Amino acid sequence: MNGTVQTCFKRYEKKYPLTWEQYQAMLKGMAPYMQADRHSRYTICNIYYDTPDYQLIRTSQEKPVYKEKLRVRSYGAVSGADNVFVELKKKYDGVVYKRRVTTRAIDAARWLRGGRPEEQSQIQREIDWFMHSYHPVPKAFIGYDREAYAGTENSELRITFDTNLRWRDTDLDLRCGDHGFLLLPEDAILMEIKIPGTAPLWLARLLSENGIFSKSFSKYGTYYKDVVLGGKIGPAYEKEVLRSA
Repeated sequence: MNGTVQTCFKRYEKKYPLTWEQYQAMLKGMAPYMQADRHSRYTICNIYYDTPDYQLIRTSQEKPVYKEKLRVRSYGAVSGADNVFVELKKKYDGVVYKRRVTTRAIDAARWLRGGRPEEQSQIQREIDWFMHSYHPVPKAFIGYDREAYAGTENSELRITFDTNLRWRDTDLDLRCGDHGFLLLPEDAILMEIKIPGTAPLWLARLLSENGIFSKSFSKYGTYYKDVVLGGKIGPAYEKEVLRSA
């Protein structure tokens, strides 16, 4: 495990769908207060775990006071020896709590199939309890390209812009690459603001002046609604059609 990586987060997260004009206005307006993240632009890859009948996402869409989910995340495509994050993400009364451990991709896959990690930290025990309670399996890959900024005075203030949101329901292993079908229109831009407390005045003013409003949005939730329930065509569907033709 890598002890230098942040393992626990507590913050508010708000999502905002943007037009191209609003995106440009955000970049200009936040320039005096924000700077590009040290990685600036990168690709995020996620494998979301759920029960066979999608209990976790179905519960989440009922807007409960408390909800939780499990995913494995990498930054870009990985091989078996590369590190990934196994993340337990919880939300209670509007506050997001994220707990994660770092391990090799090959070890994460073995662990989440029922194996035991070599180490047993508190976070690993929490994830083991989650696995024991729900018996989740990998259900979807969701990836996107991210542009990230951090506050110059408060580095815990983060603003990110996600584009090219894509999904697949086969090859559910981060070692299989970052390919997928578009989840949102090609020109869609999703902004996320992550902050431990109240937004600074300049940011509130910038959002108001440009008519930018937060919207409840879940990437995995959108996949469930549009693909699983909506029948959006994907690789598993295509295989079934070909098989029955």
